[in-house]
Amino acid sequence: MLLIVYGLRSLELRRLRLEDVDWEQELIRVTRFKSRCVQVYPLSDSLGEALLRYLKEARPLTQYREVFLTRRAPIQPLSSSGLVNLVARRMQRLGILPKHPGPHSLRHACATHLLTQGLSIKEIGDHLGHRDPDSTLTYAKVDLAALRRVADFNLEVLE
Repeated sequence: MLLIVYGLRSLELRRLRLEDVDWEQELIRVTRFKSRCVQVYPLSDSLGEALLRYLKEARPLTQYREVFLTRRAPIQPLSSSGLVNLVARRMQRLGILPKHPGPHSLRHACATHLLTQGLSIKEIGDHLGHRDPDSTLTYAKVDLAALRRVADFNLEVLE
């Protein structure tokens, strides 16, 4: 959920620490990998509930401060390949078969969703933590099917 809602990079998710979640203010702080800036997001009810359920029921007891850990020994912060495998397996179980399954495809999906919701490239870039608008353009894919429907619109019906 964190990957698709906030468009986090794999490393940003894996570096997320327990103290980055402010339960009182219902905020989550993400240190952006490339800019090293801290970006603050609201913690939605559904995301907060899912995160709390993970922390209480699934996260192993350990001294590690990273939120996401391996579930089998040796218990340690989730690795890049571990996260890729986890996300790819989950997508497959859900019947989602992108060309490149894994966490980065969810970042692309986040950008595309924001674009379809009418956000500007600048707003999407800000959400994803981009400094350069050109970086955002690679993520925000245009819905070609929707554009075709517009292009196929028959102007004769307006007469």
